[in-house]
Amino acid sequence: MNYLFDKFSTFKELSTIVVEDKSYSYENLLNKIYEYQTILKDKIPSSSVVAILGDYSFENIALFFALYDNKNIIVPITTTLEKLQTEYMQESFCEYRIKIDNEIKIDKLAVNSSHEMINTLKDNKHSGLVLFSSGSTGKPKAMIHNLDNLISTYKDKRAKAMNMLVFLMFDHIGGLNTLFNALSMGACLIIPKNRDAKTICKLIQNYKIMVLPSSPTFLNLILISGEYLNYNLRTLRMITYGTEAMPESLLIKLKEIFPRVKFLQTFGTSETGISTTSSKSSDSLYMKIEDENQEYKIVEGELWLRSKTQVLGYLNANMDSFTSDGWFKTGDLVEEIEDGYLKIIGRGKEVINVGGEKILPAEVESVVLSMDEIEDCMVYSEQNAITGQTVVCDVVCSKELDKKELKKLVRTFCKGKLDKYKIPTKVNLVERTNFSDRFKKIRRKS
Repeated sequence: MNYLFDKFSTFKELSTIVVEDKSYSYENLLNKIYEYQTILKDKIPSSSVVAILGDYSFENIALFFALYDNKNIIVPITTTLEKLQTEYMQESFCEYRIKIDNEIKIDKLAVNSSHEMINTLKDNKHSGLVLFSSGSTGKPKAMIHNLDNLISTYKDKRAKAMNMLVFLMFDHIGGLNTLFNALSMGACLIIPKNRDAKTICKLIQNYKIMVLPSSPTFLNLILISGEYLNYNLRTLRMITYGTEAMPESLLIKLKEIFPRVKFLQTFGTSETGISTTSSKSSDSLYMKIEDENQEYKIVEGELWLRSKTQVLGYLNANMDSFTSDGWFKTGDLVEEIEDGYLKIIGRGKEVINVGGEKILPAEVESVVLSMDEIEDCMVYSEQNAITGQTVVCDVVCSKELDKKELKKLVRTFCKGKLDKYKIPTKVNLVERTNFSDRFKKIRRKS
């Protein structure tokens, strides 16, 4: 029995997972893991690459740990699009796929080749994990982790009885971080059936959830929906946010609405794992990376990371984003102040170039979001014959305005708050901004 299962045994009478109001104990989880191990024993060879089709469920979590204990290389795939499922399985050299509905279904896949990094894990008898990037800026990259190494960092977590909500998905490093954290502490993991403002607020109330991991986009959706007014969220003690830059004006609004809640900016990448961070204060966008497993440096304004939990590499892409000595170029632009505090100000790929002047979308969004008439906005670039690029803003309004009136209102408000070249030249009225199923803004590319 591995050390993780030893932990589960010590917590066996505690609740571990709640899904659709059904509660499972750690003992239930262990028994389900053993049941799957018996089923898999003669069907899934140790070290083979196995896809799990589906998002979080009691069964899928038990299956994940059964495969982990069998030293398999696991590929969680949450998309329901068959074309994407097939592409992900091919890109990760999957030998088997498993889907659980009422029963477990195992299919052997035809694989013509493998990859040296997969073979290295197999030769060394290590379990593995393959995650795909969101693909919002290009083809999704297949990242392969040594799963034994990744899970070992949770070994010394202290026991803590609390209910935790898993928000990010089963194929996301942030979601898996919540899973590993919760189960290493003996906490209870609450799994939402749907990821919408009403469902999340209701779960916080009903299960007295203390920590909400989220993204700026989703936190703003909670504000827009007004659902926070319909439920008792007084048990919330901390809201963690990451995956994208937080507009300062949005953080100020959130702090006003949840004055007793501590806001913590988290940071991590699929390539390097989740960092341990601390925020300068709840209403500050400055954070400090305080992780014994990671080191960082700033190169020409870009944050570079190197960690003990970083990926072995990409299965379907080159390693240009890594240096020869192991530094990962995150693509995140940062400001640094005294005492090592950092502020994420945007992505390098999202910078708008207006006649040689550089503009970060988050800066413009923060100003526009502070308008009483604006509920949400997203800033991006469009081509311009004279300046190369120009600033465009999609906005969601809290009241009816025609397009001409809206543009004038936004531009007038921005004057004096932004340099002239940063003020949007085009303002589009939209019903909602464009974001991924991971609640991360998808900016259009000019």
